[in-house]
Amino acid sequence: MVEYFTEDKRLGIPVPSLTKDWDEYSRETQQSILLYWEKIRGRIPDRIAELESIINKKQAELSDESDFKRSCQLNSEIADLASIINDLWLWYRTNQDITQKLHQ
Repeated sequence: MVEYFTEDKRLGIPVPSLTKDWDEYSRETQQSILLYWEKIRGRIPDRIAELESIINKKQAELSDESDFKRSCQLNSEIADLASIINDLWLWYRTNQDITQKLHQ
């Protein structure tokens, strides 16, 4: 399935990377892609929880930080992590319709 997915280092998960229209793939290939995606999609909430844990640690550090420059850096890191979480939720929700095809 590696040929149908690309590792997104920012998100920490593989994402679909299809080179043809969906209908151009054989039914067997479609099913294999959907099964593989379902496994990846199932890991997204765990990945989000990992990132939330990192955000919580950075927020705790931020509350004790008196250096303005370091506070700005922490805020930026927190914003970046929140952006990743948002993108992960988009992948999780947007592809629910794909996952529903798997069960038809």
